[in-house]
Amino acid sequence: MLILALESSAKPASVAVCSGGELIGQYFQNNGLTHSRTLLAMAESLLVNLELSIADIGLIAVSSGPGSFTGVRIGVSAAKGLAWGLDIPVCGVSTLEAMAYQAAGAGPSLICPVMDARRGQVYNALFDADGAPYSAGGNAGVETVGVHPVRLCEDRAISLEDLATDLKSYGAPCLLIGDGSAVSHASLEAAGINCQIAPGLLRWQTAYGVALAAATKTPIPAAQLEPSYLRPSQAERERHATEKSTVDNA
Repeated sequence: MLILALESSAKPASVAVCSGGELIGQYFQNNGLTHSRTLLAMAESLLVNLELSIADIGLIAVSSGPGSFTGVRIGVSAAKGLAWGLDIPVCGVSTLEAMAYQAAGAGPSLICPVMDARRGQVYNALFDADGAPYSAGGNAGVETVGVHPVRLCEDRAISLEDLATDLKSYGAPCLLIGDGSAVSHASLEAAGINCQIAPGLLRWQTAYGVALAAATKTPIPAAQLEPSYLRPSQAERERHATEKSTVDNA
């Protein structure tokens, strides 16, 4: 089955087509252009150059968060629209888990995705890459395509100080991936954490990682797909603060 995967949760945007865990093609850009302009155009161009039709796709996969509120909404909306139009299922996966899949085997077995969440925090989860081998879709007879990273904690918004404390409890070197890698590396190293930044393309969120993670999940109808933001948006926080101030001053 061909999977069309979308990733737009941060500054980079990418689309990929995969089958059985094998990457057939991927477009990636990290130039800050608006994802609403580029994401579907990239998907269309990729399919044309692979000599595929959108009708050949059997599953739409998307990073459903955490990440940029606008970016996540764009990706989830695009995935739902494509899946509805094609009458095929969709699979939303954690942005952090998708990065863990693409980085498994690239360094230390403790994988630490970190995305800039602002307000002194990063979006983070921890994964053990020394998990069991898996096959795409989990079907008998399908060739093993990778190692299934074992989730060690839920997705969270956490300060770098609290993350350093948590990592110390594992006592193992870790691999940093995501757009928060550079700032996290400096802070964690200063706290005595043995960590390294993933090389090159593995450092960024990619649609290939989304496809790898989606291949191990159970697809759902498009209507059930929802974004995962982890915390309220800036607009929601400001509205709540205004409402609280109004009540307090009443």
